[in-house]
Amino acid sequence: MRYSTFGKSGYQVSSLGFGAMNLPSVPLEQAREALNYALDHGINYIDTAAAYRNSEEIIGECISHRRSEYFLATKTGARDYETAKAEIERSLVRMRTDHVDLLQIHYVNNVTEYQKAMAPEGAYKAALEAQREGKVRFIGISGHRPDLLVKWISKGQFSQILFHLNLAQPFALDELIPKATEMDLMKVAMKPLSGGFIQPVDLAIRYPYSQDVHVTISGMVSIKEVQENIAAQEREVGDAERRELEQLAEELGQHNCRRCNYCSCPLEIAIPDVMISSKFRDKFGLLPKGNGFFERQKDKLLGCAEHDPCKVNPLCEPKCPYQLPMQSVIQRAASFY
Repeated sequence: MRYSTFGKSGYQVSSLGFGAMNLPSVPLEQAREALNYALDHGINYIDTAAAYRNSEEIIGECISHRRSEYFLATKTGARDYETAKAEIERSLVRMRTDHVDLLQIHYVNNVTEYQKAMAPEGAYKAALEAQREGKVRFIGISGHRPDLLVKWISKGQFSQILFHLNLAQPFALDELIPKATEMDLMKVAMKPLSGGFIQPVDLAIRYPYSQDVHVTISGMVSIKEVQENIAAQEREVGDAERRELEQLAEELGQHNCRRCNYCSCPLEIAIPDVMISSKFRDKFGLLPKGNGFFERQKDKLLGCAEHDPCKVNPLCEPKCPYQLPMQSVIQRAASFY
């Protein structure tokens, strides 16, 4: 396991972090085994959020007795002071700890949400208050818009940034990571498998590992998955492999979707998942989770071309800040059937 100094925190953090979002979907004992195996084998960054069902409670139940062995990060999705304060207090109780190492303002994807969170009576005030009380050590922000995140971290109010970085979403490399490096922020990459879609897994994990980030969070739910993720980081990435991975990411990222979720579909098609998977589905195929997603979306995808309100002017496309051709990508996905 590779370790590096985690921004201004001074903490020696593991290059692989344990993403606990999916732990509520497996039996408690399986979650307990996976978490403890991860700690036993050098992973010392644990990521969760107030919104991840009972993930925080699972962490408290399974590894709170080993609290000194890991850097604990959670998130509040609240935008106002009172709700954020309550979420922070609840997180501490759930995880059976008197402090978290990192609290992130969660899933900030547009200017309005940012302004609400940073307002005088916003969530950021609750985070600062908790920090003064010793309940939070550092404050960060997470989001899906690299262009906006660059502007927000530049104000100097955050110590950490959480962003997408995977073979199908390399966009943080353009401005966000260089700016975070310049500011000596804690840089955490998420969704290396794009939520369980991307394969081969070893390539998917090695891509963010090859870049200038401190931690790559991978969602894991079993000892086998922890082993697989650790194995992908057993050796450093050389210059030649790095160039190959970057070329592959450039190819697979040509869909240009950032998963900002501004778009919406009257048929409830999960547009970002279709967009982001469009290139690597052609090249590598999908992991079982990705195949399952497309099977569940099949009828909706097939209905896109015949949906009357969208035949002339698609309702989704005007909402996209990147002017992406979503309708044509979705209808091409339907052609698989």
